[in-house]
Amino acid sequence: MNKKALSLVVAAGLAFSASLASAETVLRASHQFPGGKGDVRDEMVQLIAEEVKKADVGLTVQVYPGQSLFKAKEQWAAMTQGRLDMTALPLDYASGRHPEFSATLMPGLVRNHERAQRLNDSEFMGMIKKVINDAGVRVLADAWLAGGFASDVRCITSPDTVEGQTMRAAGPAFDEMLAEAGASIASMPSSEIYTAMQTGVLDGANTSSGSFVSYRIYEQVTCLTAPGENALWFMYEPILISERSWDRLTPEQQEALTDAGQKAEEFFAGEAAQLDQKMADVFRENGVEVISMSADDYQAWLKIAKESSYKSFAEKVPNGQALIDAALAVE
Repeated sequence: MNKKALSLVVAAGLAFSASLASAETVLRASHQFPGGKGDVRDEMVQLIAEEVKKADVGLTVQVYPGQSLFKAKEQWAAMTQGRLDMTALPLDYASGRHPEFSATLMPGLVRNHERAQRLNDSEFMGMIKKVINDAGVRVLADAWLAGGFASDVRCITSPDTVEGQTMRAAGPAFDEMLAEAGASIASMPSSEIYTAMQTGVLDGANTSSGSFVSYRIYEQVTCLTAPGENALWFMYEPILISERSWDRLTPEQQEALTDAGQKAEEFFAGEAAQLDQKMADVFRENGVEVISMSADDYQAWLKIAKESSYKSFAEKVPNGQALIDAALAVE
């Protein structure tokens, strides 16, 4: 074969490779959590990317952790506008646009991991997912994370222990409850808690067990109130995909992504309770006192929540009371 013929063969091969590469559909997945450091939400998204790659259906999921593509509270709008394909999102971050989402971070509504699993298939979650779907987004994997309180002032147990403290709570329902108990409120995503505590903007915070560890909050506090048997704080943090992105996929790609989402959900279900124990262990190892709420503490908080955030949610949010009733109906 002469040099000219060889050049033509090589060029044809390169063109064919380029056409294959261009045929590959790429989805961008953004989230706020640290990548490669054992955060379960990043691991769920990475698992989906790996499973989709193994399915070999011409689909790639590129993961952008740590707010490297969108800031934490910009992701929902980006999803609904089709500027972002996938995200792992604490859903209550979007409650400013959809106030119904505050029901997914309502004090005392979940209480334990077993009940969280039952909620996934309930009328309550059907109502929440209708709001998600109507906004042009769909759920690929459910995830409820338990959380607790941490402070560098005093241990948080009964409601009076937050009085005078500046707290971060993640969403409007917890904000109202804490304010009713005498705390000052500073709102921010969990990715900003560390710096806010370091600079004295915060005295304490609520967040998930996963975020308490991955954001190294143990370096800034003296006491942790772990979820234990009376977890006041539970937050819905699903893996989501934009409907615009979903509609661009072939049926085979949609099936691969659905299967991958199911595997990610099953992975999370096996990890959920362990996150709480890991948090307690890591905080103790770093010299932080670790306690949990008593049943009486829990009931005292719930009483305040029902008089403040529950009441406000029922009055101000369309279908608010129906959402609360549907959640409480789950045994």
